[in-house]
Amino acid sequence: MKTVFITGADRGIGFAFCRIFLKNGWHVIAGRYLKEWDELDKLKEESENLDIVSLDVSDSTSIQAAVEQTKKLTDRVDMLINVAGIILGDSPREIRAMLQVNSVGPVNMTQAFLPLMEGGMKRLCYVSSEAGSISLAHRKDAYGYGMSKAALNMAVKLMFNTLRKEGFTFRLYHPGWVNTYMEGAKQNIAPYEAEDTAVTAYKTFTEERRSEDVLVMTDINEQTWSF
Repeated sequence: MKTVFITGADRGIGFAFCRIFLKNGWHVIAGRYLKEWDELDKLKEESENLDIVSLDVSDSTSIQAAVEQTKKLTDRVDMLINVAGIILGDSPREIRAMLQVNSVGPVNMTQAFLPLMEGGMKRLCYVSSEAGSISLAHRKDAYGYGMSKAALNMAVKLMFNTLRKEGFTFRLYHPGWVNTYMEGAKQNIAPYEAEDTAVTAYKTFTEERRSEDVLVMTDINEQTWSF
């Protein structure tokens, strides 16, 4: 049985990822940030293949604690999926917070989990956004969020340049406009639900590609984006 670690697993896209990986027979380790949100607890009652680990991707101490807890649950992690993300305003404080969670967090997660992934599938996955595409940017606001996703894309490219040589494969995924809780309450204006994008994401993350030596960002419709 393969093992996947998913950040931001409490609700929304991360939670939908947990459900679909469990459905397909994976051992899922869910990174939980919201202790008061009980959807993961309910899901664990349905599946013995789900483990829950406390995680704040903006805190390096929390990340290391998650690594140590994961070591007690498995001898390897085949796939790491970086989902955790936030959308705030454009004050300096809010922009710093978004960069820490959306950009720095996935880098720190990757570095911390690499030793646990050496004996597995070595698949690194990152949920990005069209907001981070510099060449295709059409927005006129949300500076901080766009900056954080552009920074994530660059970080993934740099990690790809190094880790691909060590046998790691990468997936950079734009989930589409999904009704999520990223701004607090759940939106109900987007064309997609988390369950919709999870179907494409599962296929994208698990299937092998003809060429793993080129980094691309794909979306819910399996279209390729410039980033």
